[in-house]
Amino acid sequence: MKKVLLLALIGLSLSANAQIKKTKSNANTKKVTVVEKKKVVYQVFTRLFGNKNTTNKSWGTIEENGVGKFNDFTDKALQEIKKLGVNYIWYTGVPHHALVRDYTKYGISNDDPEVVKGRAGSPYAVKDYYNVNPDLAIDPAKRLEEFEALIARTHKNGLKVIIDIVPNHIARKYVSLSNPPGVRDFGADDNTQIEYGRNNNFYYIPGQHFQVPTSDTYKPLNGEKNPMIDGAFDENPAKWTGNGSRMAKPDINDWYETVKVNYGIRPDGSKDFPELPEGFDKKSYKEHYEFWKDKSVPSSWTKFRDIALYWTAKGVDGFRYDMAEMVPYEFWSYMNSAIKMKNPDAFLLAEVYNPNEYRNYINLGKMDYLYDKVETYDHLKAVIQNKTTPDGLSDIQRRTADIEHHMLHFLDNHDEQRLASPEFAGSGEKGKPLMVVSATIGTSPTMIYFGQEVGEAGNENGGFGTHSRTSIFDYVGVPNHQRWMNEGKFDGGQLTSSEKDLRDFYKRLLNFTITSDALMGKFQEIQTVNRHDTANYDEKIYSYVRWSINEKLIVVTNFSPDHTSTFDLKLPADVVTAWHLHDGVYAVKDQLYGSAATLHVTHGVGTLKVTIKGSESFIYKL
Repeated sequence: MKKVLLLALIGLSLSANAQIKKTKSNANTKKVTVVEKKKVVYQVFTRLFGNKNTTNKSWGTIEENGVGKFNDFTDKALQEIKKLGVNYIWYTGVPHHALVRDYTKYGISNDDPEVVKGRAGSPYAVKDYYNVNPDLAIDPAKRLEEFEALIARTHKNGLKVIIDIVPNHIARKYVSLSNPPGVRDFGADDNTQIEYGRNNNFYYIPGQHFQVPTSDTYKPLNGEKNPMIDGAFDENPAKWTGNGSRMAKPDINDWYETVKVNYGIRPDGSKDFPELPEGFDKKSYKEHYEFWKDKSVPSSWTKFRDIALYWTAKGVDGFRYDMAEMVPYEFWSYMNSAIKMKNPDAFLLAEVYNPNEYRNYINLGKMDYLYDKVETYDHLKAVIQNKTTPDGLSDIQRRTADIEHHMLHFLDNHDEQRLASPEFAGSGEKGKPLMVVSATIGTSPTMIYFGQEVGEAGNENGGFGTHSRTSIFDYVGVPNHQRWMNEGKFDGGQLTSSEKDLRDFYKRLLNFTITSDALMGKFQEIQTVNRHDTANYDEKIYSYVRWSINEKLIVVTNFSPDHTSTFDLKLPADVVTAWHLHDGVYAVKDQLYGSAATLHVTHGVGTLKVTIKGSESFIYKL
């Protein structure tokens, strides 16, 4: 009987969501099954992380507003990030991108402010993929060595490294000073007399010069005089712009600082490369790699594959791909399978916003993870802004059940409004219930953005960037984060008591998620039955259960910022049966702050008395 029960429990735990790895320590030992735990990514905007300057002058220079460096990520800083409950650091804005600053004494060409956004420049207008942003180095001549030292230091402190790759577009003036032997710059071998050629790296507008976009309201560098601001930029013939504009004079709202990369998609949208055979959505990355080994592919494919392998060889553990859905998934199959052959554990994260394409980029493009933006993120944002109830979260989990492990959850990043901003949740405290759900509802990784854990609201107007989003285009400081940084002590010494409490909450939550078995196991919403049957169960409450062989959790969260609710939470009969509970009394304990409660099971149905304050959450463990 015991054996039968054990097998039944094992069957329950091995759900479609469970991530199982088998390891063998040596030839004389048996294989040990290890359940993979949650991954947590800490995104940092590298240029801003270590900046101690608090001036925050709009359109300020480095001298006025300061800038962070690779060396600011000290052992102490990295240890504190790790203690927060983090596995990976995504160093955003590392590849050398276009910016307005004179580094000509290091052999670096100046960038025209008329095709640079802001003063510090967009990190997604890369001008040299084989080197790093000179702003981030103590000695720009040794900038690559300083980043290599940061990779090693990050690994030494038990964390893994992610950087950006932006295959859809590059800076209007791409000039690499660091190409490995045999590597040619993008566009160096293009036939510029034709709009499209399979091995051209760009699309061209033959016979037309590029024209700088103009606007009645925007002036480069806010109207500051600069010898390169002359209404012209030397690009003949003009190239398509990064967002796909085919105009020689793009609109001021286009991605005019970038040019579109050609992956063998003809101007009419047809594909000029081998397509994956039917059934390849079920095949492994090794089989994808074998498929491409003898295939002829466009030049841009090999260029970006080689870039990814260059950084992989330097110890980078994964990549975040900007606007991945603007590049065909066949290319991703080609590149990602090559990366995985070098590092099977590489962390590959893509920015994809079209739910109809999710499965193509996961199954055919061999992506590990996609942004869960238009589903979970957007719904949580609507809930906290009183536009809907949390009930729809259950439907999202149902609709994405087959891919939910691949849908990375976040509430804050460099593109979005800060969670604590008035335009989003209004405060870090009000963001707490969103964070609990984001981190515990699925088996996917969780990502937070530096400063989120201390309630950074993004109130600064950097110049090109405006309030509610921490600017990625300007030299600015990040006030709440700077208080935690405390002049480089990284001890939270200047935080307010509420900011300290918020960071403590994140630390408790994230550290629980990376050790929990249940969060990699089964999910079942208990929202529907409680909304229908439970008295005083407010519409701003949301509840569900998570479980594995070793752990059973009941998660209850209150999205109302100020309303306390008291009710008898119902644990449905099917959950009681799946958990093999008998009629009786069971102790449960909250995993965030340790409060105890009692689950009563009567006639096969459980009840748990809950009193939950505004913005409060419980993760009850049986």
